[in-house]
Amino acid sequence: MNDSSAEFPPIVDLIDGEWGTPSIDLGVALEDPATGAEVARAVATSGDRIDRALAVADRASGVITPELLDMIADRLEPRLARIAELDARATGVPIRQTELLGVIVAGSFRLAAEQLRSGVLRADRDGVQVHRLPLGPALCLVPWNAPAPMAAHKVANALAAGCPVILKVSELTPYSAIPLAEVIAEHVPAGMFQLVQGGVEAGAQLVADPRIKAVSFTGGVAGGRSVATASAPLFRPCQLELGGNNPLIVLPDADPETAARMAADLLTTLNGQWCRALGRLILPADRAGELVEAIGKRLEALRFGPPLDRDTEFGPLVHSRHTRQMREAVSGRGFQSFGAIPDDGNYFAPTLLDADLPEEVFGPLAGTVTYETIEEAVRLANAVPYGLEGYICGADEDRALAVAQQVRAGEVKVNGSSIMSLHLMTPRPAWGWSGLGEEGTEETLRFFTGTRVVGVEGRFALHTA
Repeated sequence: MNDSSAEFPPIVDLIDGEWGTPSIDLGVALEDPATGAEVARAVATSGDRIDRALAVADRASGVITPELLDMIADRLEPRLARIAELDARATGVPIRQTELLGVIVAGSFRLAAEQLRSGVLRADRDGVQVHRLPLGPALCLVPWNAPAPMAAHKVANALAAGCPVILKVSELTPYSAIPLAEVIAEHVPAGMFQLVQGGVEAGAQLVADPRIKAVSFTGGVAGGRSVATASAPLFRPCQLELGGNNPLIVLPDADPETAARMAADLLTTLNGQWCRALGRLILPADRAGELVEAIGKRLEALRFGPPLDRDTEFGPLVHSRHTRQMREAVSGRGFQSFGAIPDDGNYFAPTLLDADLPEEVFGPLAGTVTYETIEEAVRLANAVPYGLEGYICGADEDRALAVAQQVRAGEVKVNGSSIMSLHLMTPRPAWGWSGLGEEGTEETLRFFTGTRVVGVEGRFALHTA
């Protein structure tokens, strides 16, 4: 192993209030993305400990107050720098990005507290009480690209709903969940939060168990199908966010610098490893060369390097096997790559294919296609079964908005490419292969609840003239 292994903490789990060392070797080397060196082995919590976690969650109960959630947020604040560092080390994402996303970690608990204070779980409508009650033990399954922010968002809302929570993070990025779990476990009632480590088999054991009453999953289509298949016989609700193959339509009147900024941002945020990344660049035929050149210049100007270097704007991919998948995706095809990447480490330069890309590849790679008419551009944008995010670039905002309304996606941004949603309080829906249900500040909390309506018959009557 490389000396950089000392920078990664031991991998532990938390079952029934006790910290333990996962005992199952998954046969995968965890790497330092910046060097490609092995730093640890991917490990999983044993099946008997997972079963114990399920039993504990099944009998756990406790009151989660806004004050408790705020206290968790307060205790997390001093640890955010360390959490951001761990995510940068494990994923390869530049620390300047993981620190920005770190705001979500503590912020998720503060938002959940505000939701409770606003009365989101109870309403009184003309004497009829509407209660939103916890569904029961909740399973939160988190991918590897932004582990701590995603874990915090799911766990904070499940706890706010009153659900006992089991969190399982990706076996490739097990580290940042540990300081997050330390803080949560110190403050919630016994059994209300547990951390499990592992891969597909650990996830399958958890998902198959009927004691789990709600599953929130972010990941790939194959994993989403498995969660849905296991949940269907149980009539158990699933929140599935499965990624996308997102189009950017550059309209004929678009400013080339704006288009270049959007395309470059969408290719390189989280090193291209995010569900709302650019998958398909749709350009007007008579401007394609000019626009690709502008995008290339912007990408060439980026600073490539190790994730902990604060000057780094684009870092290595999470694992060497992911880098190999990117190389296989372009093998035998026409493409252009931009930027001088380091010789060592899991690097893959931002790349544009000279053809469409029908499937999501989850990296800094997008297909390029051209159009003659706006109708053709919209048809191309809607030609894949995904429907997570869409992007429109155009100088005439009203015209761009009119085009955006024709794109089949849960969210469509005009002249923007931020990793954040359009508004803190709007839902983040998914269409088609991009998932089921909605995420969001309100939507995720509500997902973990069921509704009970209580009233005295006859006390309220609908009177009509």
